[in-house]
Amino acid sequence: MNTLWIVITVLLAVAALLGVGRLLMGPSILDRALSVDVLLASALVGLGAYAAFHRDPTVLPTLMVLSLVGFVATISIAKFVARRPEEHVATPTDVISPAPGTPSAEEEGRS
Repeated sequence: MNTLWIVITVLLAVAALLGVGRLLMGPSILDRALSVDVLLASALVGLGAYAAFHRDPTVLPTLMVLSLVGFVATISIAKFVARRPEEHVATPTDVISPAPGTPSAEEEGRS
């Protein structure tokens, strides 16, 4: 039982470290939101494992509140990002540029 608890602790610590790394490196707000979700999930799993090993049901309301807070925060960030104006919308010419000397689609349609 102790070995299993150590394995769970090590795996959760690795997940938390990776989440903190993504939180610090993430260039966009969505990367940071995802890393906060990973950290929250790690905390929830850790509390759940504690409750299972010690047969302590008093932790369950805490798990419910934390999961609700995480859900609401994720939805709030998603709505915030969806309402932001996009700085640059890619056009087809941005994605694929014709080779030099090749007629464009507009020029082909004229001939």
